[in-house]
Amino acid sequence: MILWLSAGLLGLLALSIPVGVVLFLLAFGIDWLASPFPLSRGLGNLIWSSSNSATLIAIPFFVLLGEILVRSGIATRTYAALDRWVSWLPGGLVHANVATATMFSATSGSSVATAATVATVAMPQAERMGYDPRLFSGAIAAGGTLGIMIPPSINLIVYGFLTQTSIPQLFLAGLLPGLLLALAFLVVTAILCLWRPSLGGERRTFPWGEMVRGLADLLPVIALLGAVVGSIYAGWATPTEAAAVGVAGALVIAALTSGITWAMLRDALLGTVRITAMIMLVVIGASFLNFALASAGLGRELQDMLTGLGLDPLPLLLVIVLLYVVLGFFIETLSLMVVTIPIVVPLVTGLGYDPVWFGILMIVLIEMALITPPVGLNLYVVQGARRSGRLSEVMAGAIPYALTMLAMAAALIAFPGLALWLPQALAP
Repeated sequence: MILWLSAGLLGLLALSIPVGVVLFLLAFGIDWLASPFPLSRGLGNLIWSSSNSATLIAIPFFVLLGEILVRSGIATRTYAALDRWVSWLPGGLVHANVATATMFSATSGSSVATAATVATVAMPQAERMGYDPRLFSGAIAAGGTLGIMIPPSINLIVYGFLTQTSIPQLFLAGLLPGLLLALAFLVVTAILCLWRPSLGGERRTFPWGEMVRGLADLLPVIALLGAVVGSIYAGWATPTEAAAVGVAGALVIAALTSGITWAMLRDALLGTVRITAMIMLVVIGASFLNFALASAGLGRELQDMLTGLGLDPLPLLLVIVLLYVVLGFFIETLSLMVVTIPIVVPLVTGLGYDPVWFGILMIVLIEMALITPPVGLNLYVVQGARRSGRLSEVMAGAIPYALTMLAMAAALIAFPGLALWLPQALAP
């Protein structure tokens, strides 16, 4: 059954069928072939119950927040301000890519949206200033992955919803690893450019006065981040309420800095509808598939297979990590999460591991899947923004950063406190 399901999943994805539709087709297939009773009769109730959650309302709000920041021009000004502060490092403007991605990760909650934002703003600069296309584009793709680690994160919201884990605790747990991963990207970039200076382009410095004036473009985004994330950590607002506050704050910033137009609002709302519809189709399809898998006994089959290996907790955890790395090559990240969580998380928590810690470890592995071919979404997003060159250049440039993520996963396993220190320190 497991081999049949894997082959069916890969085959349908190879036909370029949307991921959410693939999940429904697989569920119907299991229903017809292996379920002892017709699951499709309860499809309406299942769709309603899996989508009728106040927690999931945070998703369109966070998507709209990112759309407003991008389409109002705030992203362009933020990129220019960070360029003044980090372009003196070995690698020059490449560091501005990572720094901008880090900042917008803390507001958008989506890796694809973050990568698209930075790529749209940065790519013209790379072509004009003669940067190596591989490292420059690879850094954007990797920096974009931080969108699902640094809070607020849509993927962490989905994980918390599916596992009934505290979302504020997950946000706290993801903050330090996310910032450390961003710092590691900067260090890797500097090392590569010291080794081969031609990769990094020109290192530029700016007068202190110009750098200080650039802070005016950073302070509104920092204040918005503080309002959204700070209200969650302080217990003043739920993630959904904080997301609504963030949208209101983004509208105020846009009105004060660049003005709000009907065209901008229309484009932001349409983009929000498209992205939210895609996410919810995947979540609902995965819920139906998980229901079908449970009915057919596949979840127990996979759990029995893993526990039947007779391994101690740590070796078994490493097998699960390897499973995510391999599946990440072929399956879209949100789909990989929602399909595997009901099977893997009970097994992992049964081994004595903390569900908050495992959520962060899973996110790191999911981040890696975003920049590994053939299904790494951020690779295609960045290539689309380039409008020239080969996709293989983006893939090659992302390799050092993918290895950095693997090192971060190893660090989380060796030192769980990287994820658990903040939630435990700030626990009420």
